Amino acid sequence: MVSHVHHLVREEQVLDAREAVVRGAVERLNPILMTALASGLALVPLVMRAGAPGTEIQSPMAVVILFGLLTSTALSMVVLPALYLRFGAIPRQLAATAAVGDSAAVTD
Repeated sequence: MVSHVHHLVREEQVLDAREAVVRGAVERLNPILMTALASGLALVPLVMRAGAPGTEIQSPMAVVILFGLLTSTALSMVVLPALYLRFGAIPRQLAATAAVGDSAAVTD
């Protein structure tokens, strides 16, 4: 997602950091959800067979992996954009570009 935000700023000339991060997150939402959904659906049969003979190790591991997928998807779609907007390189780069443009306009 971070590389997509960089692409939006460099190639598509998005000049607002917030817009770039939100647009990047929205555009990457579908591929991230499809990947997590495909992986999660493969684990559902293992989770549903909890307690069946021979699944003493598989079922708990499937539960852990399934909830790990859920939390990592949520973190990558909510926390990562927020942290990148606060601490990322693009907001600083766009702010510096805007400051240089403002100082150039003042000196003219």
